[in-house]
Amino acid sequence: MQLRHIANRGLEAPAANALHSSILKTPLVTRELPAPPVAAAPVAGPDPREILSSIGEVVYDWEIGTDRLTWGPNLGETLGPIASEALDTGLGYGERVARESGASRYDAIIQSGKTDTGEGVPYQVVYALAQPRELGQGPLVWVEDTGRWFAGPTGKPARAYGVVRVVTERHEMERKLALGAQIDPLTGVLNRAQLGEHIARFLQQAERSRKPFAVLLVALENLFALNRTYGYDAGDEVIASLARRLRENVRACDVVARHAGNKFALVLDNCDADETLFAAQRLLDLVKSAPFETSAGPIPASIRIGGVIGPREGRVPHVLLQRAEEALDVARQNNGKRFVAYTASLAREDARLRSLQVADSIVSALNERRVDLAFQPIVHAATGEVAFHEALLRIRLPDGTVASPAALLPVAEKAGLVRLLDQRVMELALERLAADPQLRVSVNCSVLTVLDPEWPERLKAAIAMNPSVSDRLIVEITETSLIEDFETTRNLIAVCKELNVKVAMDDFGAGHTSFRNLRDLDFDIVKIDGAFIQNITNSQDDRFFVRTLIDLARHLSLEVVAEWVEDESTARILRDWGVEYFQGALYGRAAEHPALDDKRTVAK
Repeated sequence: MQLRHIANRGLEAPAANALHSSILKTPLVTRELPAPPVAAAPVAGPDPREILSSIGEVVYDWEIGTDRLTWGPNLGETLGPIASEALDTGLGYGERVARESGASRYDAIIQSGKTDTGEGVPYQVVYALAQPRELGQGPLVWVEDTGRWFAGPTGKPARAYGVVRVVTERHEMERKLALGAQIDPLTGVLNRAQLGEHIARFLQQAERSRKPFAVLLVALENLFALNRTYGYDAGDEVIASLARRLRENVRACDVVARHAGNKFALVLDNCDADETLFAAQRLLDLVKSAPFETSAGPIPASIRIGGVIGPREGRVPHVLLQRAEEALDVARQNNGKRFVAYTASLAREDARLRSLQVADSIVSALNERRVDLAFQPIVHAATGEVAFHEALLRIRLPDGTVASPAALLPVAEKAGLVRLLDQRVMELALERLAADPQLRVSVNCSVLTVLDPEWPERLKAAIAMNPSVSDRLIVEITETSLIEDFETTRNLIAVCKELNVKVAMDDFGAGHTSFRNLRDLDFDIVKIDGAFIQNITNSQDDRFFVRTLIDLARHLSLEVVAEWVEDESTARILRDWGVEYFQGALYGRAAEHPALDDKRTVAK
């Protein structure tokens, strides 16, 4: 065999890599290889054959045209029982390639589609070899096959030189690492990252077979209570035991994965709605039938399940998981159902239940006095000194966290609770005004409050308890109120004027107030909607519109507040246009305590 030719043709890297392997203490006995087809010039240093033999690698020379395969002298020591059968042809060697292999030497050379331009074409492939059947089913030997092939006169591969290195241990280690990346370490089932791939596979199968499948989300109930009562270690044991019980009670073709901390996903092959209901009920009974054995003793547990049928209810993995989650949310409600299947009407029902929950939260917050205020400063545009504050609603949940007003107010309006919230905000604002003579506050009033015929009298009664606060109170009314009922809004503004309370039009520019209507209403301030302010540095249209609003307000002798002022470039433009007040992140966010002494230097 032409070993020197191999080295000159680019096989230095495999040989060099081999020298970094564990070197055998006892050199292998070698025999002479067949004479090389072309004489090679002598090369100084040790014979590469001896080096490769000593470290357990074997070289080969494959004459592809005649299929003659010549091996180095240590073939038996390297491949073991696999070498007991004649491997002197490429066909004979190819028969030893196991089915578990993704490719073979033949694939890497003959089917590579590459072209030899005179220097040969390198290749490297990893595959498994199996021993002859007559020797029994022994372990597979995984090898890394590295070499270079050369074309004949027709341009097709004619000869290949290479080195076979046994990499069984490395392959097993890589396989375990790859498997570890797919498996949840606590439960031994697939992790969430693999779940989507498997659902995608089921979707592809369903397109071909026209058979449905089910995705179930199984949630362990009261994990927090389990951890608190028995300890986190016992809680983990319950989770692991639940995974094992689920895995033992589904088919081999089904998939079990950990979706989240206390939730598992099951993908059930060839499963319609009726079969899904049966499978879910069986799992509920299995979990309920016996407690889980843990180091803290037997612990009973229960589950709830949400299910969805694919591809009928979704043709991409994340949609199916989202809808299974929606079904699980409904199953977790205290309605007696432990399994809920997703339907098109379920989303509407879920939204209704969520609205009821939010409404209950608002009522509880009002009853338990968990409604608070946050104050955002509104500053003089010229100096940056605080002029007054806007009082903003904050609702604290029982755990101390603050709920988002954006999530609560739409529900409060639909449930008719917004007037109660407005009333509480006004009470708190008046209390703060009475306690702090330096404070000036603006308070938002919703459309329902403005149009409430009884609200002006309640405002009068509240102001009468402390008349000194009236000239430090500003009532903000949106343009929407004018559209809903112009006369009622005008009457409310008149009452405010009687009480010496200033009135501001909020979201100026967002509605459809005509010049005539604006002129006929006795506003003191207009607040330009921040949606038009935030992009005036980039949008010529927004600059034109905002400048028009400012000119209109100046013509009517109204002071202007610009909302959402978040950078100095925006502030400079508005200051040049004569805006009196700024409100936005640049000058302070909402806080529990108003910053009365907060002064900022503003460039003129």
